[in-house]
Amino acid sequence: MVKPVLHYEKMVEDAMRGVVREALSASINGLPGNHHFFITFRTRHPGVEMADYLRARHPDEMTIVLQHQYWGLEVTPEWFAVTLSFNRAGERLVIPFAAVCAFADPSAKFGLQFQTDASIELPSPLAEDGSADDGEAQRDAEAMPDGGAQVLTLDAFRKK
Repeated sequence: MVKPVLHYEKMVEDAMRGVVREALSASINGLPGNHHFFITFRTRHPGVEMADYLRARHPDEMTIVLQHQYWGLEVTPEWFAVTLSFNRAGERLVIPFAAVCAFADPSAKFGLQFQTDASIELPSPLAEDGSADDGEAQRDAEAMPDGGAQVLTLDAFRKK
């Protein structure tokens, strides 16, 4: 007879994702005070919905910022959706909470990092020449000249 195993790590991860869910739910009608969120997610995780050109530019991870310019924030127990401006065009993103690998609210000096199960991610897209994309497009993300949303990568700030 096999004894059941308690997976405490998964329980803690689920509870921490609940914090993200509650923070987003509390912000559906706008962020209170100076709060703003940096959310990093795996773009190839099953259930992530985003424009193909964004996924090509961010083949592995993408960080979005929810602060001043976001619309239609919707939060469910399993995922959240939001419309952000990219190159002056609104793009809808649907992100399962299981795809989120980091969440931060710099105004509160609060942040969380999550383990993600890479084994359930979609295969990496190939560059036009058939070689694996090395993430160069992500590093080349451009700033919005009109003051719109900007996609940032946090790799420079991570400890190596």
